Amino acid sequence: MTENESTPHVSEPVGNHHFGGDWTSDKLERLRRYLAEYAKIMTKQEFSFAYIDAFAGTGYISRETRESGEFSLFEELGQPEPLSFLGGSVKVALETVPTFTKYLFIDKDIEHCKELKATCDNYPKLASQVEIINADANAFLQDRCDNRIWKKHRAVLFLDPYGMQVEWKTIESIARTEAIDMWLLFPLGMSINRLLTRDGHIPQAWIDKLDRFFGTHEWMDEFYKQQIDNTIFGPETRVIKDCSFATIAQYFVNRLKGIFPSVAENPLTLCNSKNVPLFLLCFAAGNKKGGPIAKRIAEYILSR
Repeated sequence: MTENESTPHVSEPVGNHHFGGDWTSDKLERLRRYLAEYAKIMTKQEFSFAYIDAFAGTGYISRETRESGEFSLFEELGQPEPLSFLGGSVKVALETVPTFTKYLFIDKDIEHCKELKATCDNYPKLASQVEIINADANAFLQDRCDNRIWKKHRAVLFLDPYGMQVEWKTIESIARTEAIDMWLLFPLGMSINRLLTRDGHIPQAWIDKLDRFFGTHEWMDEFYKQQIDNTIFGPETRVIKDCSFATIAQYFVNRLKGIFPSVAENPLTLCNSKNVPLFLLCFAAGNKKGGPIAKRIAEYILSR
């Protein structure tokens, strides 16, 4: 955004939770409210402004995803997610009033792109503004963010991958534009906590995945500690997991603060019907001038 206001401090960074199986509808409602406010403000500015959905297809878990250390979405949800909410962000964006200058929907699966086109065809008045991109989201976003002149352009980007597909390099590229407001579904319990084994004996493939996601190996020092046990053979040192959902969430929020000028202090923890945390709905704004008001609006929406 392009306006500037002071922002109240929110002391509980991970204290806002949404419980129950209908968390998907709640997630989309937060997005809908933000897009409406964003569009109202941007129509008064001299920028073209886009909505970008980087994992826009109907959600799925591939064999490759399972084998790489992530876990079935439906196992964690506690109940199957309503099909109407898979890819529901596309409809939310297309139904936002005022409309965006451009809509970019990205998915690497060609069948999902066909389904996206079928959805977008239901909005013929927006046909000239819609672009469906069959590409890897990380590669596309890094290229578009790093090789486009953003001076006259702004965007809201929604990253909702249902896993750890988003690379930290991509998030850094987004921040460097200084033009994008980012909503990100952080896989708190869905993937991250599951990969952090209790004894610290983590398969190398999982370590590599965590390194790519966080952009550093420092998470190891944040989430584990050494413990000395007295045994019959003398003191023995072992590594144990020393983090909670709140610890993991705050670490990621702090990572975002290191590259974005404005980051919501109260990301929303989304839980399944068993009240187990699944995701953290995070917000970060890249524009130094407009970031404070974007953050204030996002924090209000996340808290209600």
